[in-house]
Amino acid sequence: MLELDNIEQPDIAKRDSSSENSSMLKGVVILEALAALQQPATLAQLMQITGMPKASLHRTLAIFEEAGLVAREPGGRTYSPGERLSHLAMSTLTHDSVSAIRHTILRGLVADLGETCNLAVLRRGELFYLDRVEADWALRLHLPPGTVLPPHCSASGKLLLAYKPVDERSKILENLPLQQFTHRTITDRHLLESEMERIVSTGYAVDNEEYVLGVSCVAVPVRDSLGEVVAAIAVHAATARLPLNQAMEHIPKLKEASERISQTLS
Repeated sequence: MLELDNIEQPDIAKRDSSSENSSMLKGVVILEALAALQQPATLAQLMQITGMPKASLHRTLAIFEEAGLVAREPGGRTYSPGERLSHLAMSTLTHDSVSAIRHTILRGLVADLGETCNLAVLRRGELFYLDRVEADWALRLHLPPGTVLPPHCSASGKLLLAYKPVDERSKILENLPLQQFTHRTITDRHLLESEMERIVSTGYAVDNEEYVLGVSCVAVPVRDSLGEVVAAIAVHAATARLPLNQAMEHIPKLKEASERISQTLS
């Protein structure tokens, strides 16, 4: 009997370990699905993507929700990435193995242009600064990495909104409080939609003192290996030193830096 116990116990442990690993992997698939869909997902959609039975999926989502990895949208019928998962994603982007390369590209761009440059992404309807290199000027706007801004009043934010699918962009704009920061801030949704069309047609966006009077900005898109716009790279400066029309002359160099950063995303 002792010999049989010695044979059976490792098999049981192996099955338990295999089951645990399978559950963990399915949990990862759920999180990947929520991130990839880029919109709230229903339980039925997640069942189809993961192949998990309804009861198991619902139980796993409840655990993730309690941990802050998943959030249930108002009404409770759909799920989206939670705040904790968003923070994890941003931490990965800012501390991954190629973040130093991107930072070096930004530093080189700042040395070339003589003005502050940044790299930003759109997260849950807000503009999030991934990286930023300050130019050595006394007069400058201090917005360190991790800063969050409304997208409608910034060049990078408007650009990233412009390249969203039309339906998704419309939903974001419908729910976006268009706060007025200066008399130049675009607070009319129809005017903002027209601005989005102009951005897509020209391939760049500007902030004409729309967030802070006396500060302008120009941004261009950063694309991933599939050609999707995933970030924006921008230069901004005091208009007393660099008027907007002169800042726009830097677009070719911004695009060069964008292409180099795109290569780090492949």
